Amino acid sequence: MKTQKTSQGAVVALVIACVVQLIPFYLALTTSFKAQNDLSSVWKFPFSGLTFTNFATAISDGGILRSVLNSAVVTIGATLLTVLLSIFAAYPLARRRTTFNRFIELLILAMMMVPPLSILVPLYTMLNSMGLLNTYLGLILPLTCLELPRAVFLYTQFLRSVPTALEEAAAIDGANRFQVVLRIIFPILKPVTISVVILTGVYCWNEFALSSYIMTDSSMKTLAPSIAAFFGAQGSNVNAAVASSLLGVLPILIAYLFLQKYFMKGMLAGAEK
Repeated sequence: MKTQKTSQGAVVALVIACVVQLIPFYLALTTSFKAQNDLSSVWKFPFSGLTFTNFATAISDGGILRSVLNSAVVTIGATLLTVLLSIFAAYPLARRRTTFNRFIELLILAMMMVPPLSILVPLYTMLNSMGLLNTYLGLILPLTCLELPRAVFLYTQFLRSVPTALEEAAAIDGANRFQVVLRIIFPILKPVTISVVILTGVYCWNEFALSSYIMTDSSMKTLAPSIAAFFGAQGSNVNAAVASSLLGVLPILIAYLFLQKYFMKGMLAGAEK
């Protein structure tokens, strides 16, 4: 009986948590489908005055579709670079437990503590001198550098639990170190790779601070700065901003729904390792 009551209490708690999480999405829907001059309660869904004007404004005036495309290019590029570079960086750290490698690990952990905005001025100066402002590469490279420490740390911890027997067998068969990593190690890293992909992808998709300074051209703006453009000193269009947010969250939400089971596996695997 006690176990049954406990399970029922857990179900009730989960339902309450789900409702609380869904409230912001409901408020976003009610706001995005209301006219800008509609002053009714934010809790009331506008069934009678339903309008798609805010979405049209987000697309035509805010250029949100172009911003979604820019964010997609930056996110995919930075995520792929982060995964590839971090795997090849983590492999020697996990397999060679030397004093130098231990120092590198501590340095990587220290880099995770550095706030991105603290390097904004030298980063902007360097990108400007290289002609990389308002280019995809100019944003992909900094985001990759910011995400590399966490990815290397996750891969290193995971790799230390992987036995070396498979690598030794592949080496006996004539495989070089690159082939061992690519054909033997990479498939084993699937759970943690999915975790790195999701964590890096979500961060790059939502990134605002660096994007605002690096991508200043209207045609190169990413999602977050484009949404922020609806708020200004002379006035704000909250309805269009919320509509833009809904359009922008759809791609990452769909990707997460498809990858959530791998995400959970990766988190559990990382915790066990």
